[in-house]
Amino acid sequence: MKWIPPFKNSISFVSVFIGLFLFFGILGFSQTSPTIVFGDTTSDIQEKITEQNAKIAALEKEIAQYESTLYQIAGEKTTLQGEVNRIDVSRKKIGATISVTENKIASATLQLKRLGGAIDDKAKRIETSKKTMEQSFQALYQIGETTIVEQLLSADGMIEVWQEVDRVEQLSSVLRNEVIDLQNTKESLTADYSTTEKEKAKLLSLKKQLSDQKILLDQNRNEQATLLAQTKNKESAFQKLLADKQAAKAQFEKQLNDYEASLKYTLDPTSIPKAGSGVLSFPLDSAFMLRCRDRTNTFKNIYCLTQYFGNTAFAQSGAYNDKGHNGVDFGAPEGTPIVSALGGVVVDTGNTDLFRGCYSYGKWVYVRHNNGLGTIYAHLSVISVSKGSTVGTGSLLGYSGKTGYATGPHLHFSVYVASAVKIIKLGDVKSITKCAGAYMPVAPTEAYLNPMKYL
Repeated sequence: MKWIPPFKNSISFVSVFIGLFLFFGILGFSQTSPTIVFGDTTSDIQEKITEQNAKIAALEKEIAQYESTLYQIAGEKTTLQGEVNRIDVSRKKIGATISVTENKIASATLQLKRLGGAIDDKAKRIETSKKTMEQSFQALYQIGETTIVEQLLSADGMIEVWQEVDRVEQLSSVLRNEVIDLQNTKESLTADYSTTEKEKAKLLSLKKQLSDQKILLDQNRNEQATLLAQTKNKESAFQKLLADKQAAKAQFEKQLNDYEASLKYTLDPTSIPKAGSGVLSFPLDSAFMLRCRDRTNTFKNIYCLTQYFGNTAFAQSGAYNDKGHNGVDFGAPEGTPIVSALGGVVVDTGNTDLFRGCYSYGKWVYVRHNNGLGTIYAHLSVISVSKGSTVGTGSLLGYSGKTGYATGPHLHFSVYVASAVKIIKLGDVKSITKCAGAYMPVAPTEAYLNPMKYL
């Protein structure tokens, strides 16, 4: 009669199970795991990441100081020297922002290096565990091949039998622990792969941001040169330039307002979210919005709002040809990241500045959302998306600026009933206009919604 050691039947079952587990579960990881050799240890890499984060924190404080200076300049009378100062401080802020992005790229690269090392270590650990388990299985199999008669007739008799029982129990315990450890390592490895993909996507995004910010820096330098060339460094010429822009803007807005007022539209309240539902996020990056809370003395609100929706006091002064303001304005220094208030599709982008004397939205992005709303982001300095792009809530759309007609850098943000919006060539509405060749979203007056009721 053949002796069946304790747990032998259960071990046979576990053997088959773990064999399949190793083949289908772990083997796949060991085949695709990279073999990477790093000069730095994990602690070395983490120390460098900490150093990068400290640099980023210091630079962000510097950026906040530049923003405070820019807000101070914005509160003063608009003069040529003030505008030159604004451009100069903006350039320094953009330079600091570029340094932040470069440090974030360095940090993300280090994170990928750390993850690569962790993945390599865990892949090796899995291979070691597999070999240990194979050896344990072989030992259990050899124990099971010995008959009870052979055991009893051996030199130590019953003592050896019970020693073998103890050995089986020990091996079974080792196997159970190895299975648990192997499963945990596999799950950790899966998480590392997922984190690696996210870090790679983050790195690509940061590199795109860096490219955009360098474009912005070049634009800033050109802006100052153009301004001084246009004004010949004379205050009187600068003030005339402002007056001419204001007159051209007023003429265009009257034409546009008259056209939008003539459009017939009846709003179906069930086609859009209820007011006060908070379905939209603020269209500026979270770090900027947090800093706004410290600037209530400047803006008298915690959102950096400089102009509200509707018939505000500024609107009643004739600023919008006696029509209410069709959105809200955020006082955002040049180069502030502008993000999508909700996921959706970029229906179109445009730039009214391509047409000389057309003082309107400047660079704009229009996004249509799945809940019946549409949003526009105007006066951008750089557009970071293209027509047809799918964006998520908080996705980068571009950077704030003062393109089009703007008394200072800011974001104009409007919310529409999306079904009522059309993107038209303005010359099709009014042939005699300096904006005839420009495209931009238009909608019936009733289709403009108060953004603050949805933020």
